[in-house]
Amino acid sequence: MRTVSVIGLPVAATDYQGAVAWVLENAKKADRAYAVEAANTHVAALARSDAEFGASMAKFDLITPDGMPLLWTVNAQLGESEKLKDRVYGPTLMLETISATNRPNSKFRHFLLGGKPETLEKLTARFSREFPDSEIAATLSPPFGDWSADETENIFSEIRNSRANLVWVGLGCPKQEHWIAKNKHLLPPAVYFGIGAAFAFHAGEVKQAPPALQKFGLEWAYRLAMEPRRLFKRYFTYNSLFLFHTLRDQMRA
Repeated sequence: MRTVSVIGLPVAATDYQGAVAWVLENAKKADRAYAVEAANTHVAALARSDAEFGASMAKFDLITPDGMPLLWTVNAQLGESEKLKDRVYGPTLMLETISATNRPNSKFRHFLLGGKPETLEKLTARFSREFPDSEIAATLSPPFGDWSADETENIFSEIRNSRANLVWVGLGCPKQEHWIAKNKHLLPPAVYFGIGAAFAFHAGEVKQAPPALQKFGLEWAYRLAMEPRRLFKRYFTYNSLFLFHTLRDQMRA
């Protein structure tokens, strides 16, 4: 799959159909752990400015353009006939992937890792209702904070015993990306997704921005209005860094 550099991050020039096809193909092989990230401006800017996070993202096999600014940056480097019509938004990628496995006797099994027990219960109920033939093999709400070696091994065992080949990791950024990258060589064979806030969105605990705001790249403004104290520093810092590095790279080019 072709990738395009977005302030140093190799972002795939793909749509939902291409991303889901890639995911299912590698989940079916189950020959090793594959890592997938839907990257927004926060992820891209953090990978550029934080060496440790950049090293973690270098271990990911597929990075899709989750944020509209990433989509615009990718399209600016593509020919007219190659331009993408839409971003590959993480929460929607999750639904598209589960929908693609929603058929009897599917060889795909999902594992939900992260979130509170009540959040996982809501997710399981929703997915069972909307995708009855898509199998949620298991869920796990791990302890808060850093995990011991024994706890980490227990998580590996839970995934292995579930025989899941699609593992959704909702631990928040950057914890989920660091955890996947650090343990990639030890994880049971499957496709692992750093899925961020998708659990809270799909469980109905956090509202998503209206489609019109998403289309114009203003989802961050909506979420900032909903959670100003928690998100102000993050959006101000990393949106600014993304813009700075984008302009700097264009001037150098």
